[in-house]
Amino acid sequence: QVQLVESGGGLVQPGGSLRVSCAASGFTFRSYSMNWYRQAPGKERELVAGISNAGRSTNYADSVKGRFTISRDNLQNTVYLQMNSLKPEDTAVYYCNAPHLGAWGQGTQVTVSS
Repeated sequence: QVQLVESGGGLVQPGGSLRVSCAASGFTFRSYSMNWYRQAPGKERELVAGISNAGRSTNYADSVKGRFTISRDNLQNTVYLQMNSLKPEDTAVYYCNAPHLGAWGQGTQVTVSS
């Protein structure tokens, strides 16, 4: 079955960096675009970044442009989100999503605080 497993979250100081990963299984990973979403307490889940199946096309929320980078490794069936210059407002649970399959991971907590 389709499975998405996020990892790499944690506590980081403002201005710091963190990379979260999403390991995919149960489907032909290289054939599908992938997204990262996040949900902060009391807020709706929002799209952070997306990447096409071959990785040639990416898109970002305005709030993270220039700070976050989405990438993927189709040999390792993994999608990444590199987060730099982190701000307290980036604190959220980050979710991996395969939009055409309607699949979601369990999420990984990212907390930006001094």
